[in-house]
Amino acid sequence: MNRLADSQSPYLLQHASNPVDWWPWGQAAFDEAKRRNVPVLLSVGYSACHWCHVMARESFEDEETARLVNADFVAVKVDREERPDVDAVYMEAVQAATGQGGWPMTVFLTPDARPFYFGTYFPPGPRHGMPSFRQVLEGVRTAWTDRREEVDDVAGRISRDLAARTISVDAPRPPGAEEMGAALLGLTRDFDAVRGGFGGAPKFPPSMALEFLLRHHARTGSDGALEMVRVTCEAMRRGGIYDQLGGGFARYSVDAEWVVPHFEKMLYDNALLCRVYAHLWRSTGADEARVVALETADFMVRELGTAEGGFASALDADSEDPQDAAGGHAEGAYYVWTPAQLVEVLGEEDGARAARWFGVTDSGTFEGGASVLRLPEEQLGGEGEAGPGPGAAEGERFEDVRRRLFEARAQRPRPERDDKVVTAWNGLAVAALAETGAYFDRPDLVEAARRAARLLAGPHTHDEGRRLMRTSRDGTPGTSEGVLEDYADVAEGYLTLYAVTGETEWLERAGTLLGTVLERFAAEDGTLYDTADDAERLIRRPQDPTDNAVPSGWNAAAGALLSYAAYTGDHRYREAATRALGVVRELAGRVPRFIGWGLAVGEALLDGPREVAVVGAGAAGEVLHRAALLSSAPGAVVAVGAPGASGAAEVPLLADRGLVDGRPAAYVCRGFVCAAPVTDPEALEAALRT
Repeated sequence: MNRLADSQSPYLLQHASNPVDWWPWGQAAFDEAKRRNVPVLLSVGYSACHWCHVMARESFEDEETARLVNADFVAVKVDREERPDVDAVYMEAVQAATGQGGWPMTVFLTPDARPFYFGTYFPPGPRHGMPSFRQVLEGVRTAWTDRREEVDDVAGRISRDLAARTISVDAPRPPGAEEMGAALLGLTRDFDAVRGGFGGAPKFPPSMALEFLLRHHARTGSDGALEMVRVTCEAMRRGGIYDQLGGGFARYSVDAEWVVPHFEKMLYDNALLCRVYAHLWRSTGADEARVVALETADFMVRELGTAEGGFASALDADSEDPQDAAGGHAEGAYYVWTPAQLVEVLGEEDGARAARWFGVTDSGTFEGGASVLRLPEEQLGGEGEAGPGPGAAEGERFEDVRRRLFEARAQRPRPERDDKVVTAWNGLAVAALAETGAYFDRPDLVEAARRAARLLAGPHTHDEGRRLMRTSRDGTPGTSEGVLEDYADVAEGYLTLYAVTGETEWLERAGTLLGTVLERFAAEDGTLYDTADDAERLIRRPQDPTDNAVPSGWNAAAGALLSYAAYTGDHRYREAATRALGVVRELAGRVPRFIGWGLAVGEALLDGPREVAVVGAGAAGEVLHRAALLSSAPGAVVAVGAPGASGAAEVPLLADRGLVDGRPAAYVCRGFVCAAPVTDPEALEAALRT
């Protein structure tokens, strides 16, 4: 009996009809393994994972393979997005044992949850030196039956090693200017000056490293830091990783040139990159950055928005292939084009133009002679003119072609959507949409951020605002408690929404969540754990300060704690942020690519961060508020309110700040020590640059 039919997770529901007798993660599955005296097969993946779908089709939907699994194992299926703690603990074991990781993750456990054999994707037959999945099943079964003592010894050693891996920071001082310089040097060494980004293939959007570089440039004036951001953002904008028709970014590029993406689109990537491009525009005024920020924001609202106001997790890489008479699915089928398909939609003349503009060739850049749309460097300026895409004289025609292709593509079978609302990622989206809406006078985007925040404050929140659930679906909360990144990213989203709207509810809610971080997630030495002290006990309490696809809960918490302290003057929060940044000091020069958000928070601490109190209503107050929001001072916080209003009493930064000669005024402070107030935006901009 497959037990996944009642699950809320779309990923688990995809496996509910498998012949494999799946169990959800829980004590009942391990009790069953003990009763039967068989090992547990743990399979971890997520809905938008291409290779998860492949292994499902090849193995989990195969009757004979399922028979082997059901006879000799208790099979447990986990959605890594629902249970990041389970994923983190066993992925650490996989990486330690094999030197690599990925999804689907395949781990064999004893009935007391200790791992003893590891892998990721296994093919249905032996391939490229990899055993088949059936061979793995048979080998594990034999070891369990004939060499139990050896299995128990391996499981014991691995579990003890994992349990002993705790992070301690001696004299946890935050990074200083020297560490920031070392991080910049490390990124410069790894930078691909020709193609943008860092390292080689596969190449991931380095969102958090780019945020650090933007803040470092703002604090120091480093042209090299800004140039790395500019080159990388331009290369991604032109590449196939960016959807040239509908906006938004795919997960990563399989090559070093950003040409062919892994086509899944994740909410977190788009929220982070939306903010990066908005901040690049804020620093440079580059119109291309403005366009990408807005198109990415519109993609999130249009494609990922849910009826309840939140944002779905992801769009699949795969979709039904129109060229497959059997209705099979293929990766990228929704997005790629051939020259003939362009002509079919646009006609001969515009089809040929589109092929030139978007790099669509007869040989193709993807499978089956199809091409991923991009703006090849050799086509920049078209017709000999300067600038992106076609020449300026062809701009209207180019936009018309984009529109027609977008409308034609919309008629294709669409990728499946994982409409599970993940708390942390929605917090990232709230921050991105609030800022993008404020920068570019798009109140609809600010309202989208507010609606998502309302959902987070509703079904995702319990215990009088102190605790978070990890997910919801259709407005119904899931069963998994929130982890550190949920608290940190939602607090970040709330604080950003407060800065944009001046609605004190969001500042108060952020403070409540960050109080829980200090109470439930922080150790006395300042280190942070990914799970609360009252969470389900795994073989190890997960703890990781490094940034990967998203900011680590550790570094995101440091950033939110620092911002909240800047609003309130509460030294407990600033001290907690400072202690948490101690690990960034240790890692800054060694692995700057994987501590990017921690470095960005460190830049804010070095700069103060600036605290801007804007007092006064009306048009003059709005102009000052906008000037404050558009400051690139690292991590600057902005409070806005009318003198004597209720908000001034609730926001310490606004307390005792009044009008100047009856006019709205802005106060620029550090540590609540303020310079003389200013009443015109130019003076405020100058004060925030010094």
